[in-house]
Order: sequence, then structure tokens, then C-alpha cells
Amino acid sequence: MRTRYSAWNLLAASPGHQDWAPAWREAEPKKRYDVIIIGGGGHGLATAYYLAKNHGIRDVAIVEAGWLGGGNTGRNTTIIRSNYLYPESARLYEHSLRLYEGLSKELNYNIMFSQRGIVTTAHSRHDLDAQSRWANAMRCNGIDAELLDVEQMRALIPRLNLSKESRFPILGGFIQRRAGPARHDAVAWGYARGASALGVDIIQGCPVTGFIKEGARVAGVQTPRGDIRAEKVAMAVAGHSTVLASMAGFRLPVTSYGLQAMVSEPIKPVLDTVMLSPAVGAYWSQSDKGEIVFGGALDHFPSYAQRGSYAITQQVLAATLEMFPSFSRLRMLRQWAGIVDVVQDSSPIIGPTPVPGLYINCGWGTGGFKAIPVGGWTLAHVLATGRNHELAEPFQLERFATGRLIDEAAAAGIAH
Repeated sequence: MRTRYSAWNLLAASPGHQDWAPAWREAEPKKRYDVIIIGGGGHGLATAYYLAKNHGIRDVAIVEAGWLGGGNTGRNTTIIRSNYLYPESARLYEHSLRLYEGLSKELNYNIMFSQRGIVTTAHSRHDLDAQSRWANAMRCNGIDAELLDVEQMRALIPRLNLSKESRFPILGGFIQRRAGPARHDAVAWGYARGASALGVDIIQGCPVTGFIKEGARVAGVQTPRGDIRAEKVAMAVAGHSTVLASMAGFRLPVTSYGLQAMVSEPIKPVLDTVMLSPAVGAYWSQSDKGEIVFGGALDHFPSYAQRGSYAITQQVLAATLEMFPSFSRLRMLRQWAGIVDVVQDSSPIIGPTPVPGLYINCGWGTGGFKAIPVGGWTLAHVLATGRNHELAEPFQLERFATGRLIDEAAAAGIAH
């Protein structure tokens, strides 16, 4: 009989579930590893998994300050897509989407990836023109995209407000049909189980308080559970990247903001796709549990707090009532926020840092969840080989000195 896995696996000795084996080993830190990965979210776990699977490097430790997936991986709206504008970004996110498409089979763990599509609405002739260029760029990059007229929008999203008298009349839009949401904790747990099975040590409740240095080189990390040394150290800590970079002695062009989301009470299926409206600054989907998931723009003040502001809550709910009047009767269930790491060009940083022996994966902003597989794939490559993966080559830290930026703010969908 196939072993069952659920949230209860997090509690190895949970009363009444003693016969359910933990999904991964909870390890005690050793004195030395080949590689230490700071951060037990999706990117850190994926990096460890691909280090072991693709490169045979299994003497790896993941050190996580809290619990696996307790940061942005568990605090996002779980949308996966590759509808980006520039070729460099298109290749990166499309590789991630393709990895996601086979991830349940790869990990033998159901990540509940539902490819129901993402629709972006057009509210003006300028929007229609911009989306036509956007969709054509996607096709040129080998990625599926389809323009929609109003009647096609009505068929896809019957509850959408398509009145010509609305404040933001909808003239059309476009869809990437291979996009859709997945289960965020399942992605983290699946990678954790896969990495653990390959020999990776997963160490929770182990914050990094400093770096061990030999001359200018990072040679390990300091933790409350003792010093841990390694040949190479990687950071995948999203909104806390600047904090750890400061500990290591360099600065990052990153600003951390709160990004909040919320869900309604569960209802019967009414929204069979992900929908995003740049004009009103919000997006929506329906979870497998029936909750309507709402998201919007950043809180535009730097913060490390995992909570959102009333102003953004008000903006998202007002946008919801404009786009889906029938949702006015829904009761809100809960609200939360993650800490996102935003850079000037809304594109990531993957590779070595100015400090020898230290590598980084950060700068994904609002797009970190969709990039978990490719973030891990490319960071594992540079850690194993010492060479940047071709997909990551355009996304080096040095681009902020050379000016070769890849400005994907528009394709982020919601203004940063």
C-alpha cells in the first residue's frame, strides 16, 4: 500500500498518527559539509534536491531559521506562469514551468498543479495593443499565448463584470493556458522528501547568526547550534537577503516589501481560471478548497513584517467588487503577507556574490513561487560546477554595475 503524506508528517510523533512515517529526516548538524544552503523554503529545498540528483553532491545541509516553507513559500498565491516579455526571462520561467509540469511524477508527490490558465484583462485600446505585442513576444519565444475577445472572456469567466457601463470596461485580454496554481506546501514537502531521501540534512530551527571567514572567503556559518563549515555556502532567503548580505560584508540592490493576500470563505466552483487585471491592480483565483484567493500590489514602504496594510486590503476588495460584483456577498476568511525582495529591474539574481565562497538566489520579487524549480536548478549548477548555468547568465549581480538590466516590471502584471 502506498504511504500517505499530509501536514501531519511535520509531527513525527503526532498522537494518533504514530504509524505515519515522517516525510524527511530531521538531522542534527555536522561540523562540516560540502555545501550549506541557508533557507528552507522552496528555492533552498530545490537547490539541495538538484545538487544531489543532477550533480551527485549529497553532503549538503539546509539550515532553516524556522520551519520548512514557513516564509514566502507558504505565504504566496501559488500562481505558476511563464508569460514574460524578454527572451532571457522567457527562457528562465518557461524552464521552470516545464519542470513544474513533471514535478509530481519526478518527486512522486502530488503538488496539485492545476493548469487552468491565467487571463490578463485589457481595459483600453492601449492595453489591447500592449497585450498583442506581449502575446506575440511570447510566441516568438516559443511560449503559448492566445488573444481573447469579449465573448471569449465571457465564456471563460461568466461572473466577470463585462458591462460597458462599468468603471473599467473590459475590451478583451489574453491567456496562457498552461499556467495555473499549485499547492505551495506540497511543493516544499515534495522537494524536502526528495532531498532527504538522497542524503541531504535538513536542520530546522537553526538561524544563521553570522558567517565564518578565512581571510575574505566564507568558510561556513555560525548558528546557536554551533559553527558549521563548508566549502561553499548559498543563500536563498528571499526578503531577508539584505540582512544576510550585510552579515557577510556586502550590499545588495534589494528592497524588502510586504506583499499581502487574502482568501474568502469556501464556496462552490465559480472561477475556473486565474484572472489578473493590471488596471485595478488585483488578481483572483479559486483554490481547490473553494476559497477565492485575492492578491494585489506591494505595500510601498520597506518592511520585514509579515502583515499587510489596511490601504492595500481596501484597494484589493474595491477592485474585487468592481470586477466581480457577485463576490460582494462573500465573507473574508483570513489575510496574510510575505516579505518580497524587489530589485530595480524586477528580475532575479542567481550566482556568486562579491564574497568568495558565498552564492545567492534572490530578487524574485512577487515571482518567487513560480520560479522554485529553475531557481534551484540554476543555483545547484553554479554550486556544483563553478560556472553559471546558461539560463542564469543574464541574471548576475554585476548587471547593476554594467547597466545590462532586464526590466520585467510590466510582465510582473501588478506594479512594483
